[in-house]
Amino acid sequence: MAKKEAAKTVKVTQTGSPIRRTKDQRATLIGLGLNKMHRTSELTDTPEVRGMIRKVQHMVKVEG
Repeated sequence: MAKKEAAKTVKVTQTGSPIRRTKDQRATLIGLGLNKMHRTSELTDTPEVRGMIRKVQHMVKVEG
């Protein structure tokens, strides 16, 4: 059997407040597992997650 590669992950930390943001941006933060300042979430690096990060890139910091 072939070895499975470990799924690549990306760390996302919320740096901006969702106050006075649109509902879809707030929902995107919740979808990423973030809803409070300075909370960090480790997610698999997929195109869907990258799209969500791009939507709220002004409120998050991405590592790795």
